[in-house]
Amino acid sequence: MSSESHSMEKKQLLESLKATEKGLNTQEAERRLQEYGPNELATKKGTSALSIFLGQFKDIFVIMLLVAICISVAINELVDAATIATIVFLNAIVGFIQEYRSEKAMEAMKQLTAPKARVLRDGKEQFIQSREIVPGDIVLLEAGDRIPADARLLEVVDLKTDEAILTGESTAVAKKDVVLSEKTAVADMKNSVFMATHVTYGRGKAVIA
Repeated sequence: MSSESHSMEKKQLLESLKATEKGLNTQEAERRLQEYGPNELATKKGTSALSIFLGQFKDIFVIMLLVAICISVAINELVDAATIATIVFLNAIVGFIQEYRSEKAMEAMKQLTAPKARVLRDGKEQFIQSREIVPGDIVLLEAGDRIPADARLLEVVDLKTDEAILTGESTAVAKKDVVLSEKTAVADMKNSVFMATHVTYGRGKAVIA
């Protein structure tokens, strides 16, 4: 989602996206799909745990420490070599755990992505594959829907969303049709909805930004 969409007036936002509340036409949507690519979370394919672990040793600082270990061994400073080796190994373990968890979290979010979305195209309501959504698309939301992509709300009717996957908060978030400060944190963007979260109550209309 555009980093400024939450702080823009609706008219200004739609103009910047060259979109209207009636939705894109099919031809323009296809053109944007070619330009921006499919609406999918970017994940590394086939990255094994071993590859992630070995990747921790590619950092220039780590390489310098490995060289220092070799030098220490060469001059028989075994205590220094063991100390540096311990630091390198612990650093690799911490880095591996963080990156591995991040990979798994991204995979989990990808599994939660809505397979289809209800949008306005050619002025008509229709269902499309979520991967075909593009910036400027108008998405219609109601209770039970999974959010197909990050979007700025244009209309809200008692809309609440579950954003636990992003924030860890179990309480549903009440959404509002308001303009927020540019400095508003993502967790406080009450006028926006986010990919892989879902609607628990109410309905709304949003533009993919």
